[in-house]
Amino acid sequence: MAEAWMKCTECRTEIPYDVVYWQCSVSTCNRSRMPLYFCSVVCWDSHLSVVRHRDAYAVEVRAPSKESWQKEQADAAAAPQPRAMMVTPDRPLASGSPSGNPAPRPMPQASPPAQVTTRKVVGEAAPGDASLADVADKDQLIVISKLKKYIKDRSGMNCSDAVADMLSDHVRAVCDEAIRAAARDERKTVLDRDVPKTRR
Repeated sequence: MAEAWMKCTECRTEIPYDVVYWQCSVSTCNRSRMPLYFCSVVCWDSHLSVVRHRDAYAVEVRAPSKESWQKEQADAAAAPQPRAMMVTPDRPLASGSPSGNPAPRPMPQASPPAQVTTRKVVGEAAPGDASLADVADKDQLIVISKLKKYIKDRSGMNCSDAVADMLSDHVRAVCDEAIRAAARDERKTVLDRDVPKTRR
């Protein structure tokens, strides 16, 4: 059996056993017949341009060990497959099935992936989608008393309360850029170097 567990859906890089890989948070990308696996957040981010999810994030997951994967495959192969029930004149229908079709059987459920750790990584918004600032709470991020004091001390001018709302929108936009910069580097922490430089 090969040492690689799966291949990245996007770049086809091999994903080894027992390492971190990424899944999309959208359920249609994780169907049991053909789930998507990504070796990095960059590969997850590149699939967004094709699928155009309204709201999605990358989920950090650990691949199974080689032993547990082999056991899972053996268990799946050994599980009895549901058989079709033939209706013949000498074999009456089971009770509770009024039509000529056999009673439906429940489908076997796939076992959930082990050790799932949710980690949200926000990608670039698709054209026409809401930005991060649009979906966040519109709380005021500026301390109005300190803002008024700063403007008064610097210029002797007064300051309208509405200025704090406008500045909060600017701060949210800068934070969005910093979040995306950290996501591109696959970090969980936004650092000072992620914040766009101010223009003077």
